[in-house]
Amino acid sequence: MRIVDRTPGIAAGRFAARRARILEDLGPSALVVPAGPSRLKNGDTEYRFRPDSEFLWLTGWGEPEAVLVLRGHAAEDRCVLFVPPRVPEAELWTGMRLGVDGACAELGADAAFPVDEMDSRLADLLDGAEHVYVRLGREPALDRIVVATLGSARARASRTGGRPVGVLDPGLLLDEPRLVKDEDELALIRTAAALTVEGFRAALPRVAAGVGEWEIQAALEGTFLAGGAWGPAFGTIVAGGAHACTLHYTRNDARLPQDGWVLIDAGAEVAGYAGDITRALPVTGRGTPAQRDLHDVVREARDAALAVARPGATIDDVERAVRDRLEAGLVELGLASRADAEQRRARLGRLFPHKSGHWLGLDVHDVGLYRVHGAARTLTPGMVFTVEPGLYVPGDDEQAPPELRGVGIRLEDDVLITAEGCENLTAALPMDVDGLIALREGGTA
Repeated sequence: MRIVDRTPGIAAGRFAARRARILEDLGPSALVVPAGPSRLKNGDTEYRFRPDSEFLWLTGWGEPEAVLVLRGHAAEDRCVLFVPPRVPEAELWTGMRLGVDGACAELGADAAFPVDEMDSRLADLLDGAEHVYVRLGREPALDRIVVATLGSARARASRTGGRPVGVLDPGLLLDEPRLVKDEDELALIRTAAALTVEGFRAALPRVAAGVGEWEIQAALEGTFLAGGAWGPAFGTIVAGGAHACTLHYTRNDARLPQDGWVLIDAGAEVAGYAGDITRALPVTGRGTPAQRDLHDVVREARDAALAVARPGATIDDVERAVRDRLEAGLVELGLASRADAEQRRARLGRLFPHKSGHWLGLDVHDVGLYRVHGAARTLTPGMVFTVEPGLYVPGDDEQAPPELRGVGIRLEDDVLITAEGCENLTAALPMDVDGLIALREGGTA
């Protein structure tokens, strides 16, 4: 019986090719990547397991406690897996496990061992490695074994003149290959983006005064699950009124106000890949002219970012386009002085305290440097990132016009760099106020 469930939508050969690339990059070193442990809720109930993204990217599979070892320094058994053993009594509760035989037959490991043998075997597997790439501090049980193994290697080196072992961050090897997505990854991100749009279209008609923020959350996440997602890619944000000025508000336990706006930030996770959209709209009515102007400034900052996002531009070019439009908008909105440039920049830092976007992929805040050797990252085809300008006016901001106080606007889309420029993967969901109101009122904008 085939029990391994590789990442749906990604060809099995992709994972072997990724491991081969990393083995080549390793040189005379080794890489250790854990899938992660099971997590318990209330002492005896397991949360649904989601493997570590690095492990998932390299194997397309994930069972709790599994550990992948890639041995660039070895002539044989270069890909080794430690996996939980098959225990029929346990499988009655948790389902069938891959087991040692399945790790070789299904995943293409050169060798596999029960995970409880890692204490006795890992030192030998890492013997002779110049460096070990391992993320210490994440899994205490693995840390203990790795630290003991490194100590043993140092002791042997002092007696035999062998090579001492140093520890390096796995991101040095894995972040760059993960930053530029292949065709299969892009297809999954497109699916996640489309399902996120569908979730918003299902949720926006439920926006009304007195509706619980949790009800909007339920409509979003129910649509994600019904569409085949693993669930939400991150904690869904439904922030009514002044809650929108809390950037990562996830309590979602209040009712939407009669007079005010709601900010919704959500994304579906499809086979590990994330979508991420934010929209803001009035809970009732059409918003005041000043509030709509605030929304327009943020939308125009998004438009400015998309206008410069293309191969050869830098991530700083995108950031600058957003900040230039927002800074000018502060003057137009009466939130800052035209005459004092230093005051405008400081004001923008308070009302827009985050970057204009982030890489998107297996992690919603995906891996990848934004600066390389001190210079801004140049955009290349296959990179996916969000563009999410915002302005958040605290309720106690005495410098702001009264009708803008307690209003937070963030607008976010998912953007792919293409050979010709960029593609907005979430363009199917309106961003303008009237289009969002039309969806709120049950229309089909």
